[in-house]
Amino acid sequence: MASTWKVTIYLFDADDARHDTGVTKAHAVLSTSAGTTLDGYGRARRAPRDVDVPEIGEELAAARALRNLADRLLSATSDDIEAIEHDDVQLVHLRS
Repeated sequence: MASTWKVTIYLFDADDARHDTGVTKAHAVLSTSAGTTLDGYGRARRAPRDVDVPEIGEELAAARALRNLADRLLSATSDDIEAIEHDDVQLVHLRS
C-alpha cells in the first residue's frame, strides 16, 4: 500500500524595520494521507551589505521551514510511539 504526503511551501516578503532590510518568511505545510497536518516556519534576512538576490532568501527561508517541519514531525512521531508504548522514547538518528 502506497501513501502520498504533500508538502506546500508558502513564501512571503516582509520588511525588517530594525535592520532596514528585507526578510523572507516561509511556511511549510505537510498534509498526510491520513489527514494530519503539520507546520514548519523559517525566515531569512539579507544583510544590508549583501546583494539582493531574492531566490537565495527564498531558498534559505524554505530550508529553515523544512528543517523546522522535520523537527516537528520527529516530535510527533516520538509522542505517538510513547502513547503506544507507555514509556519514554528516544529516536536514534540513522545514516542513510
